[in-house]
Amino acid sequence: MENNIKMFTVTVAQSYAREGRIEEWIQNYLTTGTWRNLGLSVGLKKQARYWAGPLEIALSDISRCCGPEQNMEYRVDPILWKIKTTELAASIVNPEDLPPLIVQYTPAALSIRDGNHRYEALRLRGFVKCWCLIWYDSEQDRIKHKPTK
Repeated sequence: MENNIKMFTVTVAQSYAREGRIEEWIQNYLTTGTWRNLGLSVGLKKQARYWAGPLEIALSDISRCCGPEQNMEYRVDPILWKIKTTELAASIVNPEDLPPLIVQYTPAALSIRDGNHRYEALRLRGFVKCWCLIWYDSEQDRIKHKPTK
C-alpha cells in the first residue's frame, strides 16, 4: 500500500468497492497518512461491518459527532475548529478528490464517524452533497436502509 493521498479519493474507493475490497480501502485509509484515524480503525475491527457506498448523500441527511457545539459527542476548541475547516474549505477544488466520509447508520441518524471537518468544509463552500461510506452493524440494517441521494 503506497502512502499516497491520491489513494484516498472517491474514485479509488469506488474501484475498491466494485472489487468487493472496500474494507481493505477503509483500513488502509484509517491507518495511513494524512487522514489517519487509528481509534476508528481498531473499533471497526471489533465486529463484522456491512458497507454501502461510496454514495453521494445530502449533507442535510447526515450529522456531525465532532465540533465546537455543546451537544457534540466529541467537542473541539472553537478556534482550532474554525481554522481547520476554513483552511480545508479553501483547498477544496473537487470534492471527489477527498476521501468519502465514514458514516454510521443507526435507526435514529446517520452519524459521521470520520470526516467531520471535511463535512463542515464542504458546507462552508456551499456544497449540498458529499460522498460517504455507510457502515451498518447488521446485514438486515443494510438491506432495509435506503439512503436518499
